[in-house]
Amino acid sequence: MEAAFKKETNTPDIILLLVTLVLVTVGAAMIYSSSSILAMEKFKDGQFFIKKHLFFVFAGLVTMIVMTKVPYEHLKKVAYPGVIVSIVLLLLLFIPHVGVRRGGATRWLNMGVFTFQVTELVKVAMVVFLAHLLTRKVHHLKKFSRGVAVPLSVTAVIMGLIIFQPDFGTVVIIASILLLMLSLAGTRITHLLFLGAAFIPAAIWLILHKSYRLARLTAFLDPWKDPDKTGFQLIQSLISFGSGGVFGQGLGDGMQKLFYLPEPHTDFILAVIAEESGFVGVTIVIVLFIVFLLRGFMIAFRAPDLFGTLLAAGLTMLIAMQAFINIAGVMGLIPLKGLALPFLSYGGTSFVMSMLSVGILLNISTQRT
Repeated sequence: MEAAFKKETNTPDIILLLVTLVLVTVGAAMIYSSSSILAMEKFKDGQFFIKKHLFFVFAGLVTMIVMTKVPYEHLKKVAYPGVIVSIVLLLLLFIPHVGVRRGGATRWLNMGVFTFQVTELVKVAMVVFLAHLLTRKVHHLKKFSRGVAVPLSVTAVIMGLIIFQPDFGTVVIIASILLLMLSLAGTRITHLLFLGAAFIPAAIWLILHKSYRLARLTAFLDPWKDPDKTGFQLIQSLISFGSGGVFGQGLGDGMQKLFYLPEPHTDFILAVIAEESGFVGVTIVIVLFIVFLLRGFMIAFRAPDLFGTLLAAGLTMLIAMQAFINIAGVMGLIPLKGLALPFLSYGGTSFVMSMLSVGILLNISTQRT
């Protein structure tokens, strides 16, 4: 009774909460700075994007608070239904006029008054599903057929539907989370090596199979080889980083957002941060995400049960991987993947699901041992 009472009286991880709120605040300021000119040009309202984003912030904060109050153990009840709903939603994307195609990919579901990015929900649903399934199969994970085959098969179906959108970046993230959670659950190292060895050639084939993926790879290696087409985005991003110097040009004074940087308020918001706040601003953002990663895994390893450990680790990995893939991409360290920067980029579905994940992490932290 005493131990149970102690778990209920723990306070949420205040450092994780503060890091999240700082990132959200920085994101709101930079979305306004990076989108006002674009919004005026397209909608005759310089505050168009920031007004919508502030609604997403409100919805995200409410979602986070609600999830903080809901005991994470209750998520087991939605683990299997969540995967079924995910598959249905992914299939709906292939129906004309229901799935919305943007930038060469069909990732959004037409809900009438708004669009919904399905993969953002799917990623969280997969973490919950894998955490629950691996917890149930923990005593069978040493055997591939009884322990690993089922989560691998379900994940393969989900990844297959996502790759047809196409969304290669999300597939990479889900595959990485699967390997992480299998490892934490106690899967044999030989099974993990086998899966890794299978994923790598599959990824190479997917890159070589589509010319635009290969073009991204060659643009990453030498963007100046085709500066007007495949290398244009990365070159403009690198110019932003170079223009910012140490302390930046000042908030609102960046020039690259003036129709040079593509999507300055979404995928390339870090480039705007680099130009306007310089090396110092980018470093602060990176440090905040590193602290988020460390606190998230600390919550995972202090969780009172395996389900809590896998759930916290998976959600932390989900946010951290998206962040560092985006950061590395806009800095020219890896090929661009078209992933939003969590908490900072404009985008309702991505933002709300990230805040939902934080709420679950905070709930797990209140029940630490």
